[in-house]
Amino acid sequence: MPLPHLDDLESEAIHILREVAGQCGNPALLFSGGKDSVVLLRLAEKAFRPGRFPFPLLHIDTGHNYLEVIAFRDRRVAELGERLIVRTLEESIAQGRVVLRSPDESRNRHQSVTLLDAVAEFQFDALIGGARRDEEKARAKERVFSFRDRFGQWDPKAQRPELWNLYNARIHPGEHIRAFPISNWTELDVWRYIQQERLE
Repeated sequence: MPLPHLDDLESEAIHILREVAGQCGNPALLFSGGKDSVVLLRLAEKAFRPGRFPFPLLHIDTGHNYLEVIAFRDRRVAELGERLIVRTLEESIAQGRVVLRSPDESRNRHQSVTLLDAVAEFQFDALIGGARRDEEKARAKERVFSFRDRFGQWDPKAQRPELWNLYNARIHPGEHIRAFPISNWTELDVWRYIQQERLE
């Protein structure tokens, strides 16, 4: 049975995706094959099909993904016929841009270097991600359109108001936006949407 509040969340997310596509010159959608990015992919389908997505998919690979997840990622991208850009933390390590303290150190906190390198390489002005406000306290302060400086940092006090679902994507040189269409979703909403949409 469809859940009405999921319909509302879906509608809001599709609106945000279309706002990013309409206001930004060179966005990308972050897609790792995880649950949140699988939901984003379905929302992008609903927002833009039968046409092609107005942005490529981007995966920052830490090198610690399960092989099944990478295979799933590649299969979904091929099914959709979309463009996938992959940049790896291994490349950043090889270039000396990332130095691990030990071989078994978690790589998650280092992937921002690879991400910012990809932003500079492709001159992305917006990255669409699957972050949600319920994930951690810092996220609760973040807007749907989160403005980042040239170092990828965001200042909670400098975020623009988002009244009546109106978004302003104007940026200065060197800045980019992180857009979070499922910011208002909970983890339970994500799992229920996956069930409702019968997503793999």
